Amino acid sequence: TAPALAQNTFTPREESPEEFVAAPGRDETFYTCTACHGFKLVAQQGMTRAQWEDSINLMVRRHNMSPPDDRDREVLLGYLSVAYPPRAPAGRGGWQNPFAR
Repeated sequence: TAPALAQNTFTPREESPEEFVAAPGRDETFYTCTACHGFKLVAQQGMTRAQWEDSINLMVRRHNMSPPDDRDREVLLGYLSVAYPPRAPAGRGGWQNPFAR
C-alpha cells in the first residue's frame, strides 16, 4: 500500500505560484499553504479577511500549523483577501467556512 499512498501525496511541484492570482504576497502565501495542502484548495475559497484569519487560526489550532508572525500574517491575509474575496453564497444556507467543521 505504500506506493499507492506515495502517488496520492501532494507535493508543491504539482502547482506553481504563477498559476494563481498575481498580487503582492502571492509567493509567500503559496509556499505557506502548500506546506500542508494544494493551493487549488485555497483558490477555491472566497472569504472576507476575517474569515481568512479564522481559517488560519483554525489551522494553527487543529492542524499544528506554525503560527505566522505579525508581518507574515499581514502578508497572507492581504493576499488572500484581495485574490480570493467572498463570492455570492451558494444555496439557501449561505457561505460556510469549509475549515470550521
